[in-house]
Amino acid sequence: MRRPRLPRWTATLTWKAAVFITVMCCALAALLGVLVHASVTRQTVDQAREKALARLVEVTRAYESGEPVPRYGGVDPRGLPKSLRALAIGGKRGTMVESFRGHPTMWAAGPADGRALAVRVDYTTSANTISGLDQAIVGSSVLAIGATLLVGAFAVTRVTRRLHLTAQVARRISAGDLDTRVNDPRTKDPSRPQDEVATVSGALDTMASSLQGKLLSEQRFTADVAHELRTPLTGLSAAAELLPEGRPAELVRDRVRAMRSLTEDLLEISRLDAGSETVDLDVHELAHLAERVVRASATDTEVRVLRDATVETDKRRLERVLGNLIANAHKHGKPPVVLTVDGAVVTVTDHGTGYPDYILDHGPQRFRTDGGSKGHGLGLTIAVGQSAVIGAELRFLNAPEGGAVARLTLPEYVRFVDDAGDMADNAAEHGRTG
Repeated sequence: MRRPRLPRWTATLTWKAAVFITVMCCALAALLGVLVHASVTRQTVDQAREKALARLVEVTRAYESGEPVPRYGGVDPRGLPKSLRALAIGGKRGTMVESFRGHPTMWAAGPADGRALAVRVDYTTSANTISGLDQAIVGSSVLAIGATLLVGAFAVTRVTRRLHLTAQVARRISAGDLDTRVNDPRTKDPSRPQDEVATVSGALDTMASSLQGKLLSEQRFTADVAHELRTPLTGLSAAAELLPEGRPAELVRDRVRAMRSLTEDLLEISRLDAGSETVDLDVHELAHLAERVVRASATDTEVRVLRDATVETDKRRLERVLGNLIANAHKHGKPPVVLTVDGAVVTVTDHGTGYPDYILDHGPQRFRTDGGSKGHGLGLTIAVGQSAVIGAELRFLNAPEGGAVARLTLPEYVRFVDDAGDMADNAAEHGRTG
């Protein structure tokens, strides 16, 4: 039998702090209430007992001297508790609080010729005092707990708000926004005392700045290398065309083309990293565009259209993404390679060994490949970057029956204007035929 799961909000620090404060306040209030109640009750009972015993002494003197016994005393009076009567008949004196005619009464009794000589003292005022004290203790405890909860909730909320801000900044940094910072005011002024949250916020800002500096340095290095390689590669390509025909010339031209392709990929990645890319949006039929990419790839790729869709996207960038996915499937997978269009979702599948674990967990990484496969890992990296530019989501999966699956989800275009026009035409048509 599964245990019922608590709501998610019960795991928050605010809830736990509120429960802890409430429990501690209740425990403290109960302890203080018991101590005060016990102390005041003992004093009140002692005072009433002394008064009752003093009256018992007066009644005993009157009884022994044969004088009339006061009305608050007597021998074996009505209402005398049986246990106290038995104690007095046994030759001892004692007191007891018992109800008499609907009122709390303090009884005192002692021996008198084999009977019980007793007096009573009205205990109503003392009982009311104790009852009022208990009510005051409960009321003040409730007020104290409420006030403590409000103050504690305010203090805890301030801390949790800062923690939530720090967590939000950390998520934005992990998403690629390296310019965001917590900027806790306590970290800017060294003279101000810093708490643990300020220490964590400052450490996160320092880490983000360091990470941003290293990434920017890497991006500049990649862009500079790619730019510096373009000029000598252009000359090398021209020189290779002047070589006499033969196997050595073919090898040189092939390596030059590979170097030029790598350089162009590096330049494209540097532009994507810099975030300077702009999109040229237009409306396209996705199935037609996908078939065009497959024809341009000159590969044996099967196209399946389950449901066509109209998308608003940058055609050049989308063709770049699909072309890279198809090329990667043929290069690292096994046939058959299938491109499927299902609405605004395009899936490229092969029947190879599937994507490596690091791609499934963290996405493609430049200049990293598993095993002895040829490649530099830039094709999928560019596909991910271009997908983000056009607002699409690219996911990498492995099929249960084997093979790699690249799923590209595009924002589907909705014709609001056409729909309004159709609705107006339909209304006009109904008006003519009605």
